[in-house]
Amino acid sequence: MTRLRKMMLEELERRNYSEGTTRCYIRTVEDFSRRFKRSPDCLGPEHIREYQAELFKKRKLSPGTVTQRLAALRFFYIKTLKKTWSIAETPYPKKGFHLPSILSREEVARLIDAALTPYHRTLLMTLYATGVRRAELTHLKVSDIDSQRMVIHVQGGKGRKDRDVMLSPKLLEALREHWRGLKRKPSAWLFPGNRWHTGDTPIDTKVVWDACKEAAQRAGLQKDVHPHTLRHCFATHLLEAGADLRTIQMLLGHRDLEETTIYLHLSERHLSATGSPLDSLELKERPPQNE
Repeated sequence: MTRLRKMMLEELERRNYSEGTTRCYIRTVEDFSRRFKRSPDCLGPEHIREYQAELFKKRKLSPGTVTQRLAALRFFYIKTLKKTWSIAETPYPKKGFHLPSILSREEVARLIDAALTPYHRTLLMTLYATGVRRAELTHLKVSDIDSQRMVIHVQGGKGRKDRDVMLSPKLLEALREHWRGLKRKPSAWLFPGNRWHTGDTPIDTKVVWDACKEAAQRAGLQKDVHPHTLRHCFATHLLEAGADLRTIQMLLGHRDLEETTIYLHLSERHLSATGSPLDSLELKERPPQNE
């Protein structure tokens, strides 16, 4: 391990950054160094500007990804090297606002029914029934299922925050069937890894991604469907069923209510309840045109 890498790791650990963020920040600085074939402490603002432009023009990365890369470099220069950083010279890119793709209830049912294996079916049911993120799903433990209170404990979610989500009776029955079907009963993880699901580590997030993509293809869905789509469906369908935004915010683990208001743009109930101003106009009936 190089001296700079060790210093950066220590700074990240001191601030209790998550494992995922730590890996991303370290990889970014390594990539930055490889791009110019020099130690990163020998690179300056002009290199950062060139690197940022390349991320957009050549690598075609999204604004969100570029912002994350810049945040990593900013952390490295300010916290590790104790150097200054000019926001004016390296501005964060503007993010576009895109509404996520939403499936109807019928499409969600088709997706779940099209799962390749019973194991995949249970993964998709859990995603939709709880609204958990992909990484949160893979790290669920058997002890997180509280059938007495009918809740699932999500521990160490995004931002290292714990929360509880509802445990659907239908999901509970599916999880019990899933448990009975396991060749080796896990001591910790609800969804154990390896080919036969008998490992001592949880499944990889790629397994969840592939399960969703394969099911969408088998179901003939034309929309872009991935695990986070089911999280959006969970929130939108709850809103359409009458749940309030504050409750949905808590179930999703959003830090700010503003994050949750996006589902107002997606809810059919809210869209149909708002009439167009055209409907309130009393227009004269236009006579048919002579042909």
